[in-house]
Amino acid sequence: MRHPGSTHGRFGPQVPTSHRPAGRVWPPVLSARTQTSYDASVDVGDAAVIDSRGIDMLITVLSESGYDTRGPVVRDGAIMPGPVTGVADLPAGYRDDQAPGHYRLEHKGDSALFAWAVGPGSWKAEFFPPTQELWHATVDGAVAFTEPDHLPEPMAIIGARPCEVAALDVLDKVLRGGEAQDPRYAARRDGAFIMAAECGTPAATCFCTSMGSGPGAGTGFDLALSELGDGDVQRYLVQVGTERGAEVLSHLPTVAATTADFEARHQMLERAAGAMTREIRTDGLPALLARNLEHPQWEEVADRCLACGNCTLVCPTCFCSDVRDTTSLTGEVSRQRSWASCFDLDHSYLHGGPVRASTSSRYRQWLTHKLSTWWDQFGTSGCIGCGRCIAWCPVGIDLTEEVASISRSDGAVRAGSSPAGPTP
Repeated sequence: MRHPGSTHGRFGPQVPTSHRPAGRVWPPVLSARTQTSYDASVDVGDAAVIDSRGIDMLITVLSESGYDTRGPVVRDGAIMPGPVTGVADLPAGYRDDQAPGHYRLEHKGDSALFAWAVGPGSWKAEFFPPTQELWHATVDGAVAFTEPDHLPEPMAIIGARPCEVAALDVLDKVLRGGEAQDPRYAARRDGAFIMAAECGTPAATCFCTSMGSGPGAGTGFDLALSELGDGDVQRYLVQVGTERGAEVLSHLPTVAATTADFEARHQMLERAAGAMTREIRTDGLPALLARNLEHPQWEEVADRCLACGNCTLVCPTCFCSDVRDTTSLTGEVSRQRSWASCFDLDHSYLHGGPVRASTSSRYRQWLTHKLSTWWDQFGTSGCIGCGRCIAWCPVGIDLTEEVASISRSDGAVRAGSSPAGPTP
């Protein structure tokens, strides 16, 4: 039986009417080339097995149905989000070697498509771009304002890691469900199709098991894929998370999932979890950081920190931004929003000077917000354990070690600190 409420033969982004561009058919209708249905009984919660040809067809189905298909690609020596038109665009045979301050990509020559962890680019940038124009104005006697379309072509992500799906859920709470909603972010997210790729090869910097965001996929996906390799032959266990995912899978050639397939997935995830050597003990962590604002560890890490902001740029949940206006001599005015970092001195500038003038106070602000006060604001942690901030820190600062150091000497106070509270 098809899941109640599904519509056979069509699927697509579910976007509020107010965000739908005029003249666009919504949701996208399956093209004539993709109308073939292999299994009309696919339902939410079902699972099946496909091969690489099935992934190729999945990308084609989504592309021909109006989606901008994007996935992991090799670019500039790293795994990065990029456009994909088929399996040939995915990073077959690649592995990543990561450590504090270290990232290298190697090609092993096999056919595994998802045998890597995460690269420096997260899916955040696809929904919350590093720079975007908010409005444009022309001054020519009168002032004429124009705003860019909130909703570009709907996006389908092929192969988002479970930690990255969790990161999007965190951003949703901030930018889509919070008090200050971002209509541009919401428009992109509401229309997105997500196919998660469960992780069997975590990096040495990963600690998603501590944060409950991996290596298996829980929620937030339309389809979740597990790559079950057997030498050079790859097969993929696909689990259905939504009616939209069920509709897509019904148009692919599949075989029934067996007990052996589920056991292979279980073993893959068990190996991945066991391979992670880093951890953060989250029980009582917000309170631990809140009562240690004058801990000497903040000064110790500041002696190494360059305040470069790399950790905030690669973080898939950091959302700080800055808005600036530019004016040309011809009367053109553009207001743009760009990512910002709490490590910038101007980030806390108020009437005459920065509130957080020292590197120690800026690092403390970033870490305590990520792991402590984020809970107060949004009811969740701001960290999903991807380890990007560790790998891409030029001096290899490891937030899991910083937290552990504070925990080991809970209550310590740096010399000369004020009992009234932290100093900038």
